[in-house]
Amino acid sequence: MDTHPYSRLTPDLVLDGVAAAGLRPDGRLLSLNSYENRVYQVWLEDGTVVVAKFYRPGRWSDAQIDEEHAFARELAEREIPIVAPAHSLRFADFRIALYPRRGGRTPELGDDKTLEWIGRFIGRIHAVGATKRFVHREALTPKTFGHEPRAFLLASNFIPADLAAAWKAVTEQALAAIDRSFATVGAIQAIRLHGDCHVGNILWTDEGPHFVDLDDARMGPRMQDLWMLLSGDRAAMGRQLHHVLAGYEEFADFDRSELYLLEALRTLRLIHYSAWIARRWDDPAFPAAFPWFNTQRYWQDRILELREQIALMEEEPLAP
Repeated sequence: MDTHPYSRLTPDLVLDGVAAAGLRPDGRLLSLNSYENRVYQVWLEDGTVVVAKFYRPGRWSDAQIDEEHAFARELAEREIPIVAPAHSLRFADFRIALYPRRGGRTPELGDDKTLEWIGRFIGRIHAVGATKRFVHREALTPKTFGHEPRAFLLASNFIPADLAAAWKAVTEQALAAIDRSFATVGAIQAIRLHGDCHVGNILWTDEGPHFVDLDDARMGPRMQDLWMLLSGDRAAMGRQLHHVLAGYEEFADFDRSELYLLEALRTLRLIHYSAWIARRWDDPAFPAAFPWFNTQRYWQDRILELREQIALMEEEPLAP
């Protein structure tokens, strides 16, 4: 795979890609904050603005991207506030999606009514997501988000030699606890998820929230789209979860056994995140954005963090 996949992505190519969709850019564009893909705000001659997303070559197949777009349109057709692509095309060996620009602010997760409102919309997303399965997109499992990323990191040169044994041991313990958590739940009803439902992918307006970026949509447990809304101490997270589920369960059922997965999913994300940065390190944008990654301190902190997560996974699940 090309380790510099965006080296050809000049402003002219971006504008030509938008024009290939039948639109007429006026020459102005603004690069937006994105690492996995490249995203631009592009002004058109008619005065409107679109958001152009250039997918990282080689990450998703065409079939997987098509499934993402179909899911987004399916949700939009049900009047669920998700920003779906207006155009999808291939141009100059890039997959491109063009979206209408939708503004908004970060939701206030300290407000109980806001949590319930977000919970209602996630419940609506999951009600649709449960009606069919992804055929081509990945599933979120302990293997794909934990064991495989760990194996990649152990084979890499990123972990300092004097910390390698400690990191290997703590990740082994963490994954054993994760596997126990999933075994406790048993047969999980995997559904189509947003997949990366953190506060940065929710924009709030006076009409309520809308969701963006289904790039990480995949099959997995419902809890994956809920736990990232929770923060603080155990009491605070219990209160937050209570209000999220109050809204969620107006539209979708939630199996309370999935509460055993909350800290397991958080731990999987920590392992997966380190591997994600390592896999992208040859992209010049990554060392610039994450200069602390390739340091002794980073891996020391991850070892401590995972030890804390092992202790949390041994506790009783959160009670909403």
